[in-house]
Amino acid sequence: MRRMCVTALLLAAIALSAPAQSKIGHINSESIMQTLPEAIDAQKTLDGLVSQWEAELQKMQADWKKKFEDYDKKKLILTDQARADQEKDLRSLDQAVQDYRNRKFGQNGELFQKQNEVMKPIQNKIFQVLEDIAKEDGYDYVFDKSGQILLLYASDKNDLTTKVIQRMQSFGK
Repeated sequence: MRRMCVTALLLAAIALSAPAQSKIGHINSESIMQTLPEAIDAQKTLDGLVSQWEAELQKMQADWKKKFEDYDKKKLILTDQARADQEKDLRSLDQAVQDYRNRKFGQNGELFQKQNEVMKPIQNKIFQVLEDIAKEDGYDYVFDKSGQILLLYASDKNDLTTKVIQRMQSFGK
């Protein structure tokens, strides 16, 4: 209990002294992206691709649905072999729909790759401008408040990585 009180007091002291020592700022990257003409054009390009791919996906799903409904109406009069063949075709078609969805919209799909290709140069430009401003105005940390809070810039003077590595290497020796 006493250790918890000491820890709480220590954390409170650090929290009270930290704002006086560090200069912290924030941006809203969504607002920035919505005002840059190049970002707007890039988003329109991506939206066009998404619309095209979604239309193709809907067409594939409609085709699967139509074939399934036809099969469902006839399955009682089909031979075992014909039923098995049509079920196999339906599974193949369903797999093709899933493969297309993953290839276009999956974690490393074409959309992800295209977003990287189109948006990365714009984001790099924003980060460079942000870093210049942060250094000019003496900011130690800059966060992005759009969506999830994300640290975009941190002054090297506050980087404790090397110190932690050194202590970890000598820890317990």
